[in-house]
Amino acid sequence: MRRNRPGARHCPAFSGYPDPGFPRGSRRSGSSRRGKSRIMDWLKSLPGIGPLIARLMTTHAWRSYERLDRVKWTQLAAAMTFISFVALFPLLTVAAAIGAAALSEEQQKTLQDKLAEQVPGISDQLDIHALVQNAGTVGVIAGAVLLFTGIGWVGAMRDCLRAVWELDDDEENPFLRKLKDGGVLLGLGGAVLVTLATSTVASAMVGWTADRLGIERDGWGSVLLHITAFLVAVLADFLLLLYVLTLLPGVEPTRRRLVVAALIGAVGFELLKLLLSGYIQGVASKSMYGAFGVPVALLLWINFTSKLLLFCAAWTATPSDGPAEEEVSGASDDVPDRAAASGG
Repeated sequence: MRRNRPGARHCPAFSGYPDPGFPRGSRRSGSSRRGKSRIMDWLKSLPGIGPLIARLMTTHAWRSYERLDRVKWTQLAAAMTFISFVALFPLLTVAAAIGAAALSEEQQKTLQDKLAEQVPGISDQLDIHALVQNAGTVGVIAGAVLLFTGIGWVGAMRDCLRAVWELDDDEENPFLRKLKDGGVLLGLGGAVLVTLATSTVASAMVGWTADRLGIERDGWGSVLLHITAFLVAVLADFLLLLYVLTLLPGVEPTRRRLVVAALIGAVGFELLKLLLSGYIQGVASKSMYGAFGVPVALLLWINFTSKLLLFCAAWTATPSDGPAEEEVSGASDDVPDRAAASGG
């Protein structure tokens, strides 16, 4: 398949803007590259750290970053953050409707009191009992909205990941594409639920196992249990990323690059989850600031996660500079990319 020239305009969030029409070798992009090249040449000439920087610029991670910079990854991450944040609201509404339907009278009163403590004045305006009574209607409406926004989210994510590979958009019947995106959404949703369930069960088993074995919560045994739970969650995320990095954009990277990228993404995603949960538990949920801090923290977390996913995609899309990779793939570095393009 023919390659498109790189740029964030591949992503649907930017498709409504007119193409500025700059050729690939325009003065604007050329001057930017020359400026960065001069800076890197200056850094490499510094005593002490110069050789380290020169070696860094020969690594696969640096070449992956250069690809990201070429396709304007900050704009791609912004588009992914926006569509993910919008799709999050109907998802939370569905979860709230399911949770509200399972609340008892005492739990409803407790929730009302907690809201009054955290955000004074909102308890009088928000009727928890009415929400529980209408949980079915709210859930159905939110589910329909979630399906609509979720299909759009799948399409946007696919196009942004294909932009990292510098591939053309698929020319396919829009109706069939929406049906396929709906199937991908269901499969991805099921995989995410399994991943979250695995992570939750692994975390819950830490306390249960510690109590059953009489292990101190602050001892080395508890630390080993937490590490085990973390590794289980990383394994679940790793399997999920194998799906996201291949089937979603419709590419076929080499096995070695795919495994490394999925491992980087899985570890990074779990670390970001720990960072977000630690912030919410330690700061946002204990003060009035939490009403504003949680959405901002969630938005930043989605943006960091989007950038991590783009970096993993760039890792799989960037040809490796070594004979070992050629032996694994059985051809030159360009061949896997062409095979991936034909598979998209």
